[in-house]
Amino acid sequence: MKKNFLQFLSVGLLFVLGSCSKNDDPLPTPIPVTTGLYVLNEGLWGKNNTMLTYYDFSTNTPSTDFFEAVNGSKLGDTGNDMIVYGGKLYIVMNVSSNVEVADAFTAKHIAKIDMKDGGTPRQPRYAVGYKNKVLVSSYDGTVAVIDTTSLSIEKFITVGSNPEQLVVSGDKLFVANSGGLNWPGPTDSTVSVVDLTTMTEKTKIVVGANPGKMAADDNGNVYVATTGKVVRVNAGSETVVNTIDANVYVIRSAGNKLYATSGYGLAPNVAVYNSDLTVSADHFITDGTVVTYPYGLNIDDETGDVYVTDAKDYTSAGEVFCFDKNGVKKFSFSVTPGLNPNKVVLVKK
Repeated sequence: MKKNFLQFLSVGLLFVLGSCSKNDDPLPTPIPVTTGLYVLNEGLWGKNNTMLTYYDFSTNTPSTDFFEAVNGSKLGDTGNDMIVYGGKLYIVMNVSSNVEVADAFTAKHIAKIDMKDGGTPRQPRYAVGYKNKVLVSSYDGTVAVIDTTSLSIEKFITVGSNPEQLVVSGDKLFVANSGGLNWPGPTDSTVSVVDLTTMTEKTKIVVGANPGKMAADDNGNVYVATTGKVVRVNAGSETVVNTIDANVYVIRSAGNKLYATSGYGLAPNVAVYNSDLTVSADHFITDGTVVTYPYGLNIDDETGDVYVTDAKDYTSAGEVFCFDKNGVKKFSFSVTPGLNPNKVVLVKK
């Protein structure tokens, strides 16, 4: 009874305060508070050891194998990508060939979306959200369109060979067709442009051999990392604007800057480029912090903080570093026993 009375009283007070307001302007929407972050630890191929780490900002402590702790089951084999969209966490499992869907705030399992063609694994790779859909590329040459309400696949869009990362710019989807499974034979060299109003491929843009990682900014630029080059594409005209020689692995866009990790076989580094691909800073990290192998790269658009994941030697526990926008380390933590951390996503309530 006491609880019901207090609830009634609080509602009444809100009504009175609202009635006495000098204007009827709606209250401002509260800014989401970042409570922590998830790290997807890829694991090793064929070992069924993908793990999810949760890092709590209030306690500054990581909890590894968080998904199994919450659900009593493992994620599966080779987690390749992860996004938060519409209050849900979508985890793309390449070898297990499914998309795990969980509550974004608790990691509680909601659904597992099968990504097989009959009994043949499609090998999903990357995901992006768009207007209540989640779009997932797969090595079988398709992009799946997942409805975020029913969590069912509405259709498959045929694109190029072995598509990797995909980004949205306006009402278009750009998909990097790697052709990577053809190695050492000829790889693909195109980016598919998908009309998101019809969910069909409209054209392909030739960008260079083995395109893989991508980024898009707010000014209509799409960036593509190919073998030994980074290519800037104008999303509106669907044409290549300019190309630079640069061997990079992961690229991310924030504001008018492009952040890129060094490619395989090169000295570990994160460089910064301007939107026209001129160099802004050869070395983003300015305080001498050593990252053994920068494997993943993500940016908090609100704070400018840059998260760099470190795969170490690929068989030892990985580490996550957070740097401020000036390249100075703010904190770091181990994902022990997680291996090969490749994606960081922030949890905002």
